[in-house]
Amino acid sequence: MKFTLSWLKTHLDTDADLATITKKLTDLGLEVEGVEDKAESLKPFVVGYVVEAKQHPNADRLRVCQVDTGKGVLQVVCGAPNARTGLKGVFAPVGTHVPGTGLDLKAGNIRGEASNGMLCSARELGLGQDHDGIIELPEDAPVGASFVEYRKLGDPVIEIKITPDRADCLGVFGVARDLASAGLGKLKPIAEKPVKGTYQSPIQWQIDESAKDLVPYTAGRFFKGVKNGPSPQWLQDRLTSIGLRPISALVDITNFVTFDLCRPLHVFDADKVKGHVTMRQAKAGETILALDGKTYNLEPGMVVIADDQGPEAIGGIMGGEASGCTEATTNVFLEAALFDTTVTAKTGRKLGILSDARYRNERGLDPQSELWGMDVATRLILEICGGEPSEITSAGTLPSGTREITFRPARVLALGGVEVAPAKQKQILVDLGFKVVETNGESWNVTTPSFRADVEGEADLVEEVMRVHGFDHIPATSMPRVGAMPPVAVTLGQKRVQQTKRLLAVRGLNETVTFSFMPSGVAAMFAGSNALVPLANPISADLDVMRPSILGNLLMAAERNAARGFSDIALFEVGPTYLGEAAKDQVLTATGLRVGNTPRHWQVKQRPLDAYDAKADAFAILSAFGVPVENLQLEATAPAHYHPGQSAVLRLGPTILGQFGTIHPKVTQALGVKGAAIGFDVFLERLPAPRSKGTARPLLNASALQPLERDFAFIVDANVPAEKLVKAAKGADKALITEVKLFDLFAGGSLPADKKSLALSVTLQPRDKTLTDAEIEALSAKVVAAVNKATGGELRK
Repeated sequence: MKFTLSWLKTHLDTDADLATITKKLTDLGLEVEGVEDKAESLKPFVVGYVVEAKQHPNADRLRVCQVDTGKGVLQVVCGAPNARTGLKGVFAPVGTHVPGTGLDLKAGNIRGEASNGMLCSARELGLGQDHDGIIELPEDAPVGASFVEYRKLGDPVIEIKITPDRADCLGVFGVARDLASAGLGKLKPIAEKPVKGTYQSPIQWQIDESAKDLVPYTAGRFFKGVKNGPSPQWLQDRLTSIGLRPISALVDITNFVTFDLCRPLHVFDADKVKGHVTMRQAKAGETILALDGKTYNLEPGMVVIADDQGPEAIGGIMGGEASGCTEATTNVFLEAALFDTTVTAKTGRKLGILSDARYRNERGLDPQSELWGMDVATRLILEICGGEPSEITSAGTLPSGTREITFRPARVLALGGVEVAPAKQKQILVDLGFKVVETNGESWNVTTPSFRADVEGEADLVEEVMRVHGFDHIPATSMPRVGAMPPVAVTLGQKRVQQTKRLLAVRGLNETVTFSFMPSGVAAMFAGSNALVPLANPISADLDVMRPSILGNLLMAAERNAARGFSDIALFEVGPTYLGEAAKDQVLTATGLRVGNTPRHWQVKQRPLDAYDAKADAFAILSAFGVPVENLQLEATAPAHYHPGQSAVLRLGPTILGQFGTIHPKVTQALGVKGAAIGFDVFLERLPAPRSKGTARPLLNASALQPLERDFAFIVDANVPAEKLVKAAKGADKALITEVKLFDLFAGGSLPADKKSLALSVTLQPRDKTLTDAEIEALSAKVVAAVNKATGGELRK
């Protein structure tokens, strides 16, 4: 929201200087974003007089001008089509910084002719967008006079940030009202001078049944015999000071009232309107050519202002080109209406229109502005354009826009922490436009003004008192310390995410950050029997579902890297995966992918990656968080995007902690990934929490006796997993057996085709005494019996 200091003072009688006003605005919650003083930036520019303008000898579109600057005559080469003898314009001497271009003016030679300065357009001075020619000043403009003083541009432009709840300050009058309530002057009320019409309007308002709940009230007035043309200079200056381009008197009046009083209006060329005007919902297939020159496709649910020909304006947002006012307009119909805020916002978003009218209508207008806004605009039209007004035509019921709130003055201290005298609280509320009735000593009945739809309860009234009284009066109070050490701010889950990232990076994987959504065709390869989660509003047509697995994102990233020459790659990401719409179906997953071969090394022969490399990555994460990996159950039930027989699910009791394996060739081929591809998923939120072991370290339980190793080779069925043998052997005697390792696998030879030989190394650690040969043999027999019982394996002879 922009306005000038002099504009503000048309509503606020104050002697406060600029610095005081800007500080108070920020204190009131209307944060000042900047102050632009054109008097400083335009200080070097003066009124110049073109003594002579002749054709440039070496250029068809240039003129050589002799310009009287008040301090002498200088030669200027000018390309403006309106440069001519006798013209008075704005001259910039050499060395001037031109704000519209951002350049410093230098003396030069243009096509063989010296140029010592510049005749400026409005855009070059930052006063508008007009760049078709140089500025033309009236004949009585004094040559050599400061342009700033002549045009009275020494008026700072203040820009403030308006929060969505303060729609009442989207007009200069509302800003002045806030400053007056803070004691920075006296508010000048809006002059109530209703203008009576002399005839009935030939155009009448109607509200269709389809828009009855979307347009509570609308009013209008017909003017005949108006003369539309350029606005008076004061009005043009008001608009250009805040960056608006003057168009014509009728349009400029509506723009001025919009920014001055926060009352959007619209004018129709009445001769172009056929029949009466109706507020209704748009029909399917209807279109409108709007005033911005674009054609918009309308939908049911959008409010339009229509006549017998069809839509003439998009309600609350923008008028139509067909009934727009031009300099030839002689009869005009003025519209002011209240629109549903939600519908206005939705319509603006769908159509992609952000207009000044929409900005205010979607935040909520003062319903009473329908009445005085129409009167202000009427007086301006009659004063500037003449004409004869009709009686006001209206439809609907004008809402009051007020509400009653019970307010306890003691709540200011309870909620705001500052004690404000009840008398001062009442004065603040009254100055802000509230009506206060003291029912008893402890509570009041407060009626909100129609322009404060954001004030809904007692806490809002406390805020109003606090911001006017001054937030800087709130004392700084330290928070009580609950202990010697601050509480831990990072949860266990957050720690694990960071630790997982660090661990995988140390293992040589590169972290990626990808979208949480992917093409449905890719997602289907990873979803299995789970339902995909579609996006209602995807950022692009192909990214239409949430990802069921991060592996899809990593494989697509690997393919892009391979296309650029990086075939051996290792990637990981920690993020959510989505297997359904319920919250429980969103799982935080650490996923890794390796493609190609192991790294080249002089000690180790390079080989293609396999499932055991993925297993090592997964086990590294689980081990880091204290998961007993020796107790994990490996099941060959991995999802379909893993290769059967080269993948497994990691289960601890009934809980699946992760999965790993070789990526299925069908998946890699579909995604264009060449070479071996392995991956893993670890579901971080399913990992068991660490057990509390206290602060003391566990006792060292070392034995002084020598450990023993015994080797066993068992013949088992080819489909028996080695893990089953290892667990069975270790369970034969948990007190003495400390470690079991698989060190050999043999198949073929003299063994049947459906058999294999697995060799185990069993470590025995005596605790109290040295084991005798008989005890060792007995223990060996227990190992053989345990393996035989669990797997049917026979000791190999």
